[in-house]
Formats: sequence, C-alpha cells, structure tokens
Amino acid sequence: MSLVIASPSPLHSTSTSSDYVFGALLDFDSQRNKRRKTQKLEVPELVLTKKKDKCKHPGSFGKICIICGERVRFGYIHKSLRLGNDEIDRLRSAYMKNLLSQKKLYLVLDLDHTLLNSTHLIDLTPEEEHLKAQSDSSLFMLESMDMMTKLRPFVHEFLKEASKMFEMYIYTMGSRDYALEMAKLLDPQGNYFNGRVISRDDHNTQKHQKGLDVILGQESAVVILDDSKNVWMKHKDNLIEMERYHFFASSCHQFGINCKSLSQLKTDETEHNGALASVLERLRRIHHMFFEQLDDNLDVASRDVRQVMKTVRKEVLEGCKIVFSRVFPTQFQAETHVLWKMAEELGATCSREIDASVTHVVSKNARTEKSLWAVKEQKFLVHPGWIEAANFLWQKQPEENFPVERRQAVILEEPSLTNEGSSQIPLAAMV
Repeated sequence: MSLVIASPSPLHSTSTSSDYVFGALLDFDSQRNKRRKTQKLEVPELVLTKKKDKCKHPGSFGKICIICGERVRFGYIHKSLRLGNDEIDRLRSAYMKNLLSQKKLYLVLDLDHTLLNSTHLIDLTPEEEHLKAQSDSSLFMLESMDMMTKLRPFVHEFLKEASKMFEMYIYTMGSRDYALEMAKLLDPQGNYFNGRVISRDDHNTQKHQKGLDVILGQESAVVILDDSKNVWMKHKDNLIEMERYHFFASSCHQFGINCKSLSQLKTDETEHNGALASVLERLRRIHHMFFEQLDDNLDVASRDVRQVMKTVRKEVLEGCKIVFSRVFPTQFQAETHVLWKMAEELGATCSREIDASVTHVVSKNARTEKSLWAVKEQKFLVHPGWIEAANFLWQKQPEENFPVERRQAVILEEPSLTNEGSSQIPLAAMV
C-alpha cells in the first residue's frame, strides 16, 4: 500500500525565515534522495500490535499519523506540511542555529488581553456605543465577525522593535479565523509574523493548555508573553506574565473585575509608560544578557534564556527588605504565600520581624503597629499592589503610587481568622 504526498504550497510565507525552513527541509530530503515534487511513501499495512517504541510518524493524512493515529504538528507553517519526530528534531536544531547566528531568540505572543482586546458588538454597554462612530487608528469594527477590537497602545512600535531581537509567533486559544484576522490588524504588511500564527486548531497540547511543541525552536531560546500563566503550566520559566488589557467592559466582567473599563472611563494606557513599553525594555535586557553578557566560553546554543530571565527578574526589587503587616494571618506559613514568593523572585528579602534594615512595610492598613513603625522610622509603607505591579511590569514602581488606606483604629498584630491573600488591583484602574 502506498500514499502519494504532493509537495506543500505556501499558505502565507514569503520571507527569508520561511525560505530557510523549507530550504532545511529540502536539505534533509536531499540526504535521503527525495528531490521530487511528488513522492511515493511506502506505508506498511496497519497491524494492531503493541509497540514499546515511540512512533516516528513517518507519514500523515489529514493531520493524523498513518501509523499510530496521533495528531502531527506544524501545519500552520505551510499548508499540508506534517513532520515526523525525527524531522522535527533535525529541523529545530538547524533552524535554531541559523536564528542564533542572527542574534535572535523566539518570542511567543498571546493575543487577547496581551496585544489587544476584543468584544462582541452585542456586549457593548450604552457607555460604549459611541465607539461605533469613533475614528481611531487602533480601534476596528469587524462587522463580518460581529466584533470590535482595540489594539493595545504602543503595540506597533513594540512589534517593530521586538522583531529586531526575536522571531515572533502569535499563539492564541481563539479560532484560526480569528487569529488570522487579528494578525492582519497587528501586521498588515506581513513583516513580523509571516504565517507564524498558531490557534487552538493547530496546537497539539492538552485542552486549555498551550505548549512549545508547536514552536519551531528549542525551549531554551523561547520567551513567552501572555496574560495567563495557567495555560503555560509546563513552561512557566519561559513566561513573562502580562497585566491584562481591559479596554471593553465585557473584558472586566469576564474576569469578575468590579470596576469601570478604560473605554467607560474614556481613557487608555499611556503609549510610552504602559505595559508594552515596559516589557519591551525587559526584552531588550534579556536579549542583551543572552548574547553579550554571558560567559564567552559558553557556546551560544548551550545558553538558556530561562536562566537569564530569572536573573533579570531578581534585579527588579534587589536591595529591598520587606515585612508584611496584616496581609496574611500571623499563624500562616508566610514563606508559602504568593506575595512572599513573588517578592523573593523579584530579588527582595522578606522577613517576619521589623528592624533597621527593613526598607518596606507592605500592608492594607496604615494603622497597624508595623505600619505606624514604618511611618515613624521613615520607611516605605506600600499596598500589596506595589509588589504585584513590579511583578507584571518587571520594574520597581514608585512607592507613592501605592498608598495604604488609613482606617479608624490601631490594629494589634494578632492572628487573623481568615487568609486575606493578595488583593490585585488592575494597573489599568490606576492610569
């Protein structure tokens, strides 16, 4: 039994990076004397036997391996392209070597709440109806999809600058039609993504999860920007978690946020001090450290961007010594609390006790004993949102922007009956 596989035809790709992919494929084929436009693949009769060895997916039909029945990957790169495991490994290695020689890494970008915000027209509030008639180069009415999309401020400049350091992918849980439409808005000239658009129809990971198995690069060279860390459970060390962009009211409702959206407030993030401008500086720092500041004796292909990212994060609150007051119960194991761990990941030192070396007291109440001590000793007294903002923006924030509420009476440092936890304030609400 044999199956004829026609040579693939490009779906979107025309750039040199895409040419390199298919050039590499041709090189692999030439090594096995397969230069023909069409080829016959000998397929053994399917035998239902248990095999201990992992299937190498030698051929596929309709995204399904003809031997084991598993889905195969990379169809988004090129129409009808399906690769076996050996071919994927060889192609990844060759392609990554080429990319690193250009001093570039991989950047995987989420769409919704990271680069843009979309809403169905039916979900527009009365306060947002005026948007339908508004003339704005970053606001788009997509009548064919019954949707409206707002691009995040600074996104075009961000993509332009990031493309100099990274090969970029779009990766969304949305449908492929939606993903391609958003790619056109973000990259109308096709300069940045060149067909590297991955949707829920393309990835081969478990439900509600994203994975780097569909990225044509090794994990050690991939940086991810996404507003949700929960979809990257296997790749958290590659992730820069973004503050969500809530332009439309429906976006706030989706996440249970009880505040007005940016559109309702008739405002927006600032161009040059917003989330994308801030993260661009972090990306520049990561890129510089990866290629310029690491051990010269270490081959660039052996470097790991995840270690670089950890180093950069530890610079954010370096030199800060933090004590928490009434943020979590006294008897609670403070070292396991999300804010404690977050502060340490950002380079701060956390302590249970106050002393002269403490620089910041983090509290929700300005009248606790530790809060009053901070004021008396001229230490910084900040809301927990100060740590969260630094975490999202990878940058220490001005303490005066995170004041602590003064309540009616002095509260002693006694055990609380409940775990108050982290009170995240959307950065957009502070604009």
